[in-house]
Parts: sequence; C-alpha cells; structure tokens
Amino acid sequence: MENNFDVIVIGGGPGGYVCAIRSSQLGLKTACVESRGTLGGTCLNVGCIPSKSLLNLSENYHKAKKDFKNQGIEISDIKLNIDKMMQNKAKSVQVLTKGVEFLLKKNKVSYLRGKGVIFSPNDVVVYDGSDKKSYKTKNIVIATGSAPLTLPGIDIDEKNILSSTGALSLNKVPKSLAIIGGGYIGLEMGSVWSRLGTEVTVIEYLDHITPGMDREISKEFQKILTKQGIKFKLNNKVKSVISSSQGSTIVFEDNNSKKEEKLIADKVLLSVGRKPYTEGLNLSKIGVKKDSKGRVEVNEKLQTSVKNIFAIGDVIKGPMLAHKAEEEGIAVAEILAGQAGHVNYDVIPGVIYTAPEVASVGKTEEELKSQKINYKVGKFPFIANSRAKVNNETEGFVKILANAETDKVLGVHIIGPHSGDMIAEMALAMEFGASSEDIARTCHAHPTHTEAIKEAALAVDKRPIHF
Repeated sequence: MENNFDVIVIGGGPGGYVCAIRSSQLGLKTACVESRGTLGGTCLNVGCIPSKSLLNLSENYHKAKKDFKNQGIEISDIKLNIDKMMQNKAKSVQVLTKGVEFLLKKNKVSYLRGKGVIFSPNDVVVYDGSDKKSYKTKNIVIATGSAPLTLPGIDIDEKNILSSTGALSLNKVPKSLAIIGGGYIGLEMGSVWSRLGTEVTVIEYLDHITPGMDREISKEFQKILTKQGIKFKLNNKVKSVISSSQGSTIVFEDNNSKKEEKLIADKVLLSVGRKPYTEGLNLSKIGVKKDSKGRVEVNEKLQTSVKNIFAIGDVIKGPMLAHKAEEEGIAVAEILAGQAGHVNYDVIPGVIYTAPEVASVGKTEEELKSQKINYKVGKFPFIANSRAKVNNETEGFVKILANAETDKVLGVHIIGPHSGDMIAEMALAMEFGASSEDIARTCHAHPTHTEAIKEAALAVDKRPIHF
C-alpha cells in the first residue's frame, strides 16, 4: 500500500511542489518525483532565484562604485570579490531548496528521488541510478518544466557559449559578453555582467527587444539600458558562432540589407527562449497529445487527452513563469479534490528584474488595437514622484490602459523603481474588475512610489494632480 498514491506529481519545480503540497492539504495521498537531486526546479536552482541574487548584488556594487559619491556617501577602495558573490548566491539557493524539502515533509508529501517515467495512466516508475521502483496512482500531474532552446549549429558548452545556467556561474568577470536574444533572461544576465564591468552587446532578430511587451515600455527600456552601457544590434540574424582560445566569433547579418557583421566576445550567452521538457516520459506511448510546439495539450481543467493525467507550467501553453505554474498547480490539486480550481490567465503579472524593474499585467496597447477594443491611456512619470526624486530613481513611468466605455482596467505597464512589487496592487485591482476611477479614488500613502499608480489612474481621465 505504501507505493499506492492518489496523486503522483512528476517534477519538483514551483508548479510541481506547490501542486503536491496543496493536494496533500486537501487529503489526497501525494508523491512528488524529482530527478535533479534538489527540489525547486530550474527557477530555484538555476533560474529566478540565483539570478535575482546576482542582480541585487551587482546593483549594490554598481551603486557603491558609481552613485553613492554624488549622494554624499564616500567609500574608497571598493573591490569586487566574484567568488564570495557566487558563494552568497549558492548559499541562498541551498537554504531555499532545503526549505522546499522541509515543506513537503511538513505537508506529508512523499519525496521520490529519481526520474519518473509513465508506463500507464496508473503506473509510474522512478529510476534513480541503477535503482528502480514502481508506483501505482489514481492521477498523474506532469510538471517537468522547460529547457533552454538552441540555434542550429550552435553548441552550448557552458565555457565559451553559455546558457543562462552557465551565465549564472562564471568565476571571473568577462571583458566582453555577446547575448543572442533580447528577451527577459538575456537582458537580466546582461544587466548583471554590465554592472560588474563587462562590455555587453545584445543581438536580436526582431527590430525591438522584449517581444510581447507593450511597445512604448520596450522602447523606453532599451533607451535606459543603452544609457547604462549595453549595446544593441537589432533586426539581425545570427548565422554562426565559432569558439577559439581568443574568444568566440559571432557572424550575423542585417535582416533588411543582408550586410554581414562579425563580433568577437569573450563569452556568448544563447538566450533565445525555452522549450517544454517532456523527454523520456513515454507520453506518446500512453496517448498524451502534444501540439506543434511540443507542448502538452490540455483542456480548461488542465487535463490532457488521458483523463486522469494533468499537465501544468512550462510544458503547456502560456507564459513560462514560476507563478503561473504555481497557480495551475493549486488549480489542479483543487480539481482533483472535487473543488472548482481555476486560473485567470488575464491577470498574470510579468516582471524583468533589472534596474529599473519592468512589470506588466493584462493587455498591451498593441493587443487592444488588434482586438479593436476602444481604450484610454493614463501615464505618470517617476520624475514627478517625490519618493522617486529623493531616492534618485526617476527613470520610467506608470501606464494604465482602461476600457473607453466602461473604464475597467485592461492592462498596466510599469518601468521604474520597485515596479515588480507595485504591479501586485494592479493585479489585485484587475482581479476584482476595478476601474481606473476606483484606483484614482483609493488613498495611497505619501511619499511612496505607489502614488505614481494613483496619478496614472487620474491621468486616464486627464486629471493628474502632480504632472
């Protein structure tokens, strides 16, 4: 009986372990399978968490070296100890992964170490080296996450040509770094190493960075990053990357003129997106259908083509975000327990943790135009916000998009200080169907950065007070 479960979750990342914990809380006998050796998935081990550690530390270093003197704080002989920085990052990850393991134990979830393979809708075999154990289950949840995408002919060796994993673990600051891809991950990593003294160049296939982001915010973001010293080669296709002892040579051509260029860099970061990780699960053999992009197909209840097998997170459609996976994990657990689990995909925030941060929730202007929805815009710059001004954090603005007829908030986009935290207020407002008038009439503490949100809401109706 100890090998029989109500639910087996394959994958111990943010979606998987959250799903397992909630399932157990709801009275289901639950196991969570993880092959990495530590829980937390890509996010906790080699993604969100370690990158935020380096983003925070590199920003502190940059401020101490460049900004503090002008603000009356004089420090001499500032040194960068990259080894200690990496040790600090590793310690944070270790503490948090052990914390997840403790949470599984606390919530009576069986932690099965090894690679889970599905042999039938009710049979999962876990391989741990030469060891092999079989388990019976009423339900299976696939939460195996994603892996970095590559480009044809470019091999990631994590020495010269890096994935985000390698870019998080360099033992010295490279003189130059070329980043192929201008999305969230590449720009965060570029920001880290640029602050630490690396010359960073981003090569992007499109004519703008951060695909899918509100275009006005994207343009402002690029302007700020350029001012910080990051160079951009937009509308260019990378043809090859050749490594040698002198560095790596990237050959790329302009999409319009077809003019070819070469760039030599110490390190190259390949950051062109991620793909669902479903290898070795036996999905095709048991009849679980996938779409043309290799994602597992699910219905509105996150159920696959096999009725007792569910899938969540990066293996299914939607933004590849840890918090999206968590919401889906909870929804599946509640559905399995006979409740009405649900995810509101219209209100999932996204954040880029550079300095300044960029955050958004809901529709972009481009989406509203394509859907022929009449909308109003309210904007307010941080340069007119008193808290941002005294903190010398005046770059960026808040932008609110509201329905022109009903005033319901449809999208919010913020570039500026603490926007990753500030977006939570707008996600909550949108979850409750708030109008811009509701936000404008909500009292915000003074002096805070969040007053910029109130002023942007007032600006929807063309009545801002402080701008």
